[in-house]
Amino acid sequence: MDFGFVPSSEINGIDFTLPKDGIQTSQVLGNKDGDRVPIFHVGCSRWENEGWINLLYPQDINKKKLSAFYVEKFNSVELATTFYLIPTQSSILQSMSVFQKSLSPDFRFYPKISRTISHIHRLKGASKETVAFLDGIKPLQSYIDACFLQLSDNFKVKSANILEEYLRAFPTDSKLFVEVREKEWFAQENFRSWYFGLLKELKMGAIITDASGRRDAVHMELTIPELFVRFVGNGGSHFESDFRRIDSWVERIKIWLDKGLEKVIFFLHQRGNEEAPILAQYAIQQFNKHLGASLAELDLLVDVETYVADKALVK
Repeated sequence: MDFGFVPSSEINGIDFTLPKDGIQTSQVLGNKDGDRVPIFHVGCSRWENEGWINLLYPQDINKKKLSAFYVEKFNSVELATTFYLIPTQSSILQSMSVFQKSLSPDFRFYPKISRTISHIHRLKGASKETVAFLDGIKPLQSYIDACFLQLSDNFKVKSANILEEYLRAFPTDSKLFVEVREKEWFAQENFRSWYFGLLKELKMGAIITDASGRRDAVHMELTIPELFVRFVGNGGSHFESDFRRIDSWVERIKIWLDKGLEKVIFFLHQRGNEEAPILAQYAIQQFNKHLGASLAELDLLVDVETYVADKALVK
């Protein structure tokens, strides 16, 4: 993910402190439902990454079966392939033929709404395409927790009425999380309040994108009692900084769990994503240790401490 990318030389000067809770968060949380056991979904944005060979995937893996290996290791994935082309049931069924036997009943997909809808139509007059999208992913229905809509970086607040019209028309039987990126949505308090208030009214989730160069997108607004974080690490010589950032999320999530947070959806990204499994492994370990999660560890093919130490020496 290139969103919020900054050169390595600038990273040490960034304040990664998580902001205080947003207004909607204080309204959504605070009514813990007895002994409800929170759900944790941790994964990456894609599985077809040959850069993970000798890191997560064995050397001799059949590259056509990367997806089957992925679903055995993780319990969720951002389904980014649906962003590039509106899926059809036949294309989804064809993909499932590779990994379906490896799927746990608890595995969850988070399909990304097609760019035809979000970036080409820019939501306007896209009802037909939205119906086609939702119909196309039906073969995955029992494994889908929610879809997510990522708006383009230049989808401005002047299009707020188009966004509202689209969201109000979105089928209520399909759960949706939304990610805005244009800076005006966060900088102008009236639009920020309107936007997050609308999501709360519609019972839709707000994605938090934690990227180094866009700290404004770490808005800390929960519009439903579920957290969806797209965490963009820097890796390389900055793994220790990435780990401390994840530690900060663990601290905040613990507070939110005590207030009634019901689900944690945490996807690990990196520019190029070659080292995302290392970030995922660390997040899984910390969630298990401090938050009571019971996520399976990834069984990486490298010694992480040695790997991170070696990377730290490369400037």
